Amino acid sequence: MTEIQKRLFALQDLGYRDFQCRLMPTVDSAAVIGVRKPDLRKLAQEFAREPAAEQFLGELPHRYYEENNLHGCLIASCGNYRQTVELLDQFLPYIDNWATCDMISPKVFKKHLPELLPEVRRWMNASAVYTIRFGIGMLMSFYLDEAFEAGYLEWVAALRSEQYYVNMMIAWFFATALAKQYEAALPYLEQQRLSAWTHNMTIRKATESYRITEEQKIYLKSLRIAPLPRPASTAANQ
Repeated sequence: MTEIQKRLFALQDLGYRDFQCRLMPTVDSAAVIGVRKPDLRKLAQEFAREPAAEQFLGELPHRYYEENNLHGCLIASCGNYRQTVELLDQFLPYIDNWATCDMISPKVFKKHLPELLPEVRRWMNASAVYTIRFGIGMLMSFYLDEAFEAGYLEWVAALRSEQYYVNMMIAWFFATALAKQYEAALPYLEQQRLSAWTHNMTIRKATESYRITEEQKIYLKSLRIAPLPRPASTAANQ
C-alpha cells in the first residue's frame, strides 16, 4: 500500500463508504475506501504542499475512488491555467463516475474564460463519457452568467448520446440555463430540440428549482412529451 493510500484509509468511514457505493453504480465497491469530502479536501490541502504530490499526479491509473478524487482536488487547486488544462487532459480519460467528474471545478478557469472556451468545446466533442460530461459542466459553470452567448446552448443541444451520464448533464445544463437565461433556453423545449428523455428530465429538474417561478413551472410542465426509454447505462441521482 502506498503512503497516500495509508493516509486515505486512516480517514475511512465504513458507513459513508456504503452510502457512496449506492450512489455510484458504475464504480466497483472494492475501489471505494469511504472518506468524507471535508476530510478529503483537508488532506488535499496538506498534500498539495508536499513534493510527493507532483509524483502522485503522474501515477495513473489510480486504484481507489478516493485517489481519483484527491487527484481532482489537486487539479482544481492548481493556480497555473495551462498546467491545469494539461493535467485535466491526462486525467479525464481515467474518470469512471459522475461524482469524481462533477467535483472538479478549477478556480483558475474564472480568470481565463476566453482561452478556456475552445478547450470546453474540445472536451464536449470527445469520445469518453466523463470527458464529455466535464466539458458540459464547465460550460454550465462558467458561461451561463456574464459570459453567456446564445450559441452555447446550440453546442449542447447538438450533442447526441446513448449514455445516461451525458444526457443527465445535458438536462442539468438546460435546467440551469432556464434558471439563468430563460428566454434564450425556452425555445429548445418549445421546439423539442432535445431527445425526448433529456427534454423531460430538463423540465423535471427545472421545476424542482427555486430559481424558476411558479408561472414558469406551470408552463414548462405543459411542454412535457411522451416518455421514451432512458439512455443506456445504469441510472443514479446525477
